[in-house]
Amino acid sequence: MVALAMLAPARAEVGAAQPMTPAVLAAAALAVSAPPAAVPPRASPFACSAPAEFANLNYPLRHTARRLANGEPLTIVAIGSSSTAGAGASSPAASYPSRLAVELEQRFPAHGITVLNRGVNGEETEDMMARFQTGVIAEHPQLVLWQVGTNSVLRDHPLAPHSVQLHEGIEQLKATGADVVLIDPQYAPKVLAKSETSGMVEQIARAAKEQNIDLFRRFAIMRDWYEVQHLGFDVFVSPDGLHMNDWGYACWAKLLASGIVEAATRPIASAAAHSPH
Repeated sequence: MVALAMLAPARAEVGAAQPMTPAVLAAAALAVSAPPAAVPPRASPFACSAPAEFANLNYPLRHTARRLANGEPLTIVAIGSSSTAGAGASSPAASYPSRLAVELEQRFPAHGITVLNRGVNGEETEDMMARFQTGVIAEHPQLVLWQVGTNSVLRDHPLAPHSVQLHEGIEQLKATGADVVLIDPQYAPKVLAKSETSGMVEQIARAAKEQNIDLFRRFAIMRDWYEVQHLGFDVFVSPDGLHMNDWGYACWAKLLASGIVEAATRPIASAAAHSPH
């Protein structure tokens, strides 16, 4: 079991209506353009934990390891839909990419680590692939985190065409020379209500295995929170029953950061960092 200290759940109501005055609009624009700020740590009654077999990554992150071993800057691109963009979070600083940047900077304070958030609300796999060139490849990342599959399930699309798109997308990302980690759907009430959810989770796991890339098993981790650790959905899912909340995003980021660190520093990855590839 991987167990980590956690932040307290945000108490502000997400999505509360506000008058769209010029002052409010200006504040919103500033929040989007300002760099993410660290969320102050607070005591929490809930531990952030997950079984190691769900949180660990199977394959070494060779390109990431090489950068870390050589003391070079590391660029990570997180591409996905609304749960990458941060829907359900109290602020952009509470999204999983922002929290991941904080976690990795704490572990590697001497490195220049950049985590770029390329999440767009409502997108499906083909929409993300259309942005690969400008949103991912143009940034020359060493690590790409691809959160995928949820919106296809929510819109009741068939699985077979998605499998073709998924494999094509993985091939495109691998061709950039970056390490690739897939992230499967969230375990949340509105996702669980769909008949193709389990099939999508299995499809993503199978694609990762066939393509020899890593998979961060978000669905299994969140299911463990609910079914094994007996945390209520309100602990990690926002009131809309779909997106994660501040606690959920922060725990996701902590577990993913630990998985990245382990996969980029295990002996085989360290050795590969000093060899031609």
